[in-house]
Amino acid sequence: MAGSDVATDASSAPDTVKILIAGGFGVGKTTMVGSVSEIAPLRTEEPLTMAGLGVDDLDGIEEKRATTVALDFGRITISRDLVLYLFGTPGQQRFWFMWNDLALGALGAVVLVDVRRPESSFAAIDFFERRGIPFVVGVNGFHGEHPYPPEDIRDALAVPEHVQVLLCDARERESCRDVLIALLDQLIATAVQA
Repeated sequence: MAGSDVATDASSAPDTVKILIAGGFGVGKTTMVGSVSEIAPLRTEEPLTMAGLGVDDLDGIEEKRATTVALDFGRITISRDLVLYLFGTPGQQRFWFMWNDLALGALGAVVLVDVRRPESSFAAIDFFERRGIPFVVGVNGFHGEHPYPPEDIRDALAVPEHVQVLLCDARERESCRDVLIALLDQLIATAVQA
């Protein structure tokens, strides 16, 4: 009898999906994971130090005081049957070696872009394109501003039409949730076509 209870419990466990939140240094990855996570996020942030001078490009993000050195982790329950595990990648080039390990088992990704510094996310776009990992682009509106429409951003980033470009605010839970749902919709559509 107890064995059948265990089988029932296991069969009712939700599906889990690993999603990466990636992008360049200072684009809002830690903020996004923290704003949408239903649990207190795991963060591996350390203060920026003098050792990073000349190595880290702080142009446009001079107020930044800390950086992710390994990963951020959060969780969001989409439905009774689906839970997303969110892994935020480090943005600084010297920590990119972590991306390969973090990408293992990931079904998709959100590439966050700071419209003030779009070049900081080119490497993330290239990473997912080369590995065939589906992604959407989330354009983080710093200070709540979105000065360019999604199509202009698509052109500037040279991403193909099938990649959604969405305006968002990494500080707002609903905005981040909408980007994640767009990614899930894309993953489901791709699975149905296969």
